[in-house]
Amino acid sequence: MKRFLIFVLISALFCVATLQGVAQDCQTFKLWPDGAPNKSEAPGPEKSTNDGLLRIENITEAELYVYLPEKKNNTGAAVVICPGGGYWIEAIEHEGHDIAKFLKSQGIAGIVLKYRLPYGNAEVPLSDALQAIRFVRSKAAEWGIKPDRVGIAGASAGGHLASTAGTHFDEGNPNSAGIARLSSRPDFMLLLYPVISFDESLGHIGSRENLIGKTHDWKTVSRFCNELQVTDRTPPVFFILSDDDSTVNPLNSIRFYMALKQHNIPAELHIYQHGGHGFGMKDKTKPVTAWPSLFITWLKEMKII
Repeated sequence: MKRFLIFVLISALFCVATLQGVAQDCQTFKLWPDGAPNKSEAPGPEKSTNDGLLRIENITEAELYVYLPEKKNNTGAAVVICPGGGYWIEAIEHEGHDIAKFLKSQGIAGIVLKYRLPYGNAEVPLSDALQAIRFVRSKAAEWGIKPDRVGIAGASAGGHLASTAGTHFDEGNPNSAGIARLSSRPDFMLLLYPVISFDESLGHIGSRENLIGKTHDWKTVSRFCNELQVTDRTPPVFFILSDDDSTVNPLNSIRFYMALKQHNIPAELHIYQHGGHGFGMKDKTKPVTAWPSLFITWLKEMKII
């Protein structure tokens, strides 16, 4: 028993050290310092695993990891980043911190959102994503960010969360004394091999069930089919995915792109022949991982930076 406890303690210390190593050169903020308006109950304490890819599970407290660029090359743009993980874990390194560090090197504030996982409360992740947008806007002057240059990014299920934020935002409450008065609408979206639809014909059933349960109630399901929620106010989108993705059907992105076109929303869709799923920024040898430079070019063409 004593050896087991020592093993557990060493493992916990290793995970803390790993997280600290990943999240270097950034500031950390509690997203809801006064307590979140809604809660979820995790099956156990928050923990991380690292088998070559760092993942965190049982997340019940949202945090922001903020990577601010040097003043000399600051573009004024910012991106809130939602790591993927099927709404049951978060691949926070190669789909979070690595992207944020790249953005920082390009003069863009990279802000990793460690969002709360749902555990039976589908509203929890979305409320974190929208609050993160507001939080960044509230810090705009302090961080050297332009309030109309705040975007959101997401990979896989994090792409579902990001696209949900881009289709379920509000314009803020002018009667609020706090940051709720600020708009939660992202100004642009970066979606990497995203889950978009909860339609059973192509939806990622794991993400769907982890977020909304095993319900077949169409009102509930369709609310999170984001290709059905596009309006003229949906922000522009940049997509990266692979044709050989066997985890999330590329039709998710294609349907969302088509819905954007019906509303004349600017969008750029890149489908690589090879790359599979979950590449993020972890493997520099694959052609698909050249996507960051394409994204920067798109931001310039859109006059965001």
